[in-house]
Amino acid sequence: MNFNSFEEILDFAIEREKQAVNFYQKLVDRETFPASKKTLAEFAEEERKHQTLLEEFKKGNRSVVEYDYKWIPDIKRSDYIVDMKYEPGMDFAEILRLAMKREEKALRLYNALATKTDDADCIKLFKLLAQEEARHKQTFETLYDDHMAELGD
Repeated sequence: MNFNSFEEILDFAIEREKQAVNFYQKLVDRETFPASKKTLAEFAEEERKHQTLLEEFKKGNRSVVEYDYKWIPDIKRSDYIVDMKYEPGMDFAEILRLAMKREEKALRLYNALATKTDDADCIKLFKLLAQEEARHKQTFETLYDDHMAELGD
């Protein structure tokens, strides 16, 4: 990732959030189980909020970085999952594995982007987003563990 400006970094992050919104929305549109559909819709909305946060920051709204950071424990479940592509007909466990891996990558991305700028507010913004993605990752990992336990695994 080579960037020539602060704006390029933000544009890249905004584009990644748009991709995340589209990913989760596509899953919502294809999912038939109501509880799964609701969970995925909530994550599409979370990613939409991230996109808006980045867009507002780019417009000059720096108040978005006033945030209370909290450590999110890493269950590390996604560390043991290989990269996957979405395939129509995936069961819920596969969707959860795919989602947790995507959130792991988003977490890494925001941590990396924080090192690409000297702007203190931008660094705070990327740390905030890294924390959000860590929370998402933890949620998917917990859902996966609970789902597998229900199946007797």
